[in-house]
Amino acid sequence: MATAEEQIRDTIEKNDVVLFMKGTKMMPQCGFSSRVAGVLNYMGVEYQDVNVLADAEIRQGIKDFSDWPTIPQLYVKGEFVGGCDIVTEMTLSGELDQLFDAKGVGYDKDAAEKIRAANA
Repeated sequence: MATAEEQIRDTIEKNDVVLFMKGTKMMPQCGFSSRVAGVLNYMGVEYQDVNVLADAEIRQGIKDFSDWPTIPQLYVKGEFVGGCDIVTEMTLSGELDQLFDAKGVGYDKDAAEKIRAANA
């Protein structure tokens, strides 16, 4: 059986965008996870959601793996991006668009602009 770290690494390597979150993209179980999933869903980003509440080892493992104490955690092409505050900030500044562009991740540019307009 794979260790939590192996499972995490495998998931990050096999998926362009991964969100480790409380709950699922359709049923988030906390406000922070809901906010990040909401941004990704709205921007039409295809991503793998990993419900850390379903597995205590993964829940602790992802914190150790990234050396980041909180959930949710967003990974793009194997790179740790950050949690809710960082993703929100990057969305509003346009940095998330730049990251997706640089990494070749598809998303809806118009939706990204709408998020910025609504929060301007």
